[in-house]
Amino acid sequence: MGIIVAIIIFSIMILFHELGHFLLAKANGIKVNEFCLGLGPTLVGIRRGETVYSLKLLPVGGACMMEGEDDESEDSRAFGKKSVWARISVVVAGPLFNFLMALVFAFILTCNIGFDLPNLAGVMEGYPAEAAGLQEGDTIIRMNHSRIHFSREISAYTQFHQGETVTVTYERDGARYTSELTPLYNEESGAYLYGFQIMQTRTKGTVAQSLQYSFYEVGYWIKTTLGSLRMLFSGQASVNDMSGVVGIVGMIDDGYEESVSYGYYAAFLQMLYVTIFLSANLGVMNLLPLPALDGGRLLFLLAEVIRGKRVDPEKEGMVHFAGMMLLFAFMLFVVFNDVRKLLI
Repeated sequence: MGIIVAIIIFSIMILFHELGHFLLAKANGIKVNEFCLGLGPTLVGIRRGETVYSLKLLPVGGACMMEGEDDESEDSRAFGKKSVWARISVVVAGPLFNFLMALVFAFILTCNIGFDLPNLAGVMEGYPAEAAGLQEGDTIIRMNHSRIHFSREISAYTQFHQGETVTVTYERDGARYTSELTPLYNEESGAYLYGFQIMQTRTKGTVAQSLQYSFYEVGYWIKTTLGSLRMLFSGQASVNDMSGVVGIVGMIDDGYEESVSYGYYAAFLQMLYVTIFLSANLGVMNLLPLPALDGGRLLFLLAEVIRGKRVDPEKEGMVHFAGMMLLFAFMLFVVFNDVRKLLI
């Protein structure tokens, strides 16, 4: 059942992503030849006007195929014939729709289960938080320049800034205080700790507060994704720590099986939570300035804005094709790594 749930989640995310490209293409008068969900041979295809809406055999991926997107076209409504700003809006719309989807789902989730405020359940004996005088009930407001909204963000900041001295701003009885903490290495956990014990309770708010914290939720996952990428590029994490399709499906399956034991409502909320994380992650990854991704296409368009003329479409197409091949090779490597970890 978890695999079916995973396919549904991936399909919804991809559909939203491609819907962003589709709607902005239509809004800018660009001809869309096909809008499809999945890859490979067409199972079902229906033509409505100029566009074929189709379902493909392989339940992964999807596409919004625009006239003249990857080649030259004399059609006045081709992608390449439109202004650079129109094309930028179409490219950016895909990732933005992933963030919008994450926001909508975060609002539904927050209305149902509330949000986790960054309150301390206590401090660890012998650690900097205790020495600085922090205590149970204090609310962490800021860690260096990072605003803290959730208890999870305290743990995330500690993970992404291992060994760094932090200036903590916290609130107690309506007053704010600031302390500088230098973490201590904990042999048991193999990590540097400030000594915070985090309260795990959740608070339900008004509709307005739920909407506000929904934005914070999406922001949290965007920052978490960027933090993970920084760790990867800095060598603090390796590709072995990454998960591909196999690993993500396994995570969804485990989450579903564990939560469904508490009822289908609990499973639904857990899958919402997973979808928020994955959708925000997909939005960030697609904006990376790499060939074949939306971020790579955006880079060429920004170069066109700066240069005042378009990069040779043939050369751009070659770069994106090479990038696509490298991306597929990397995906295969990650899938192989996922399978290897399952067999260990």
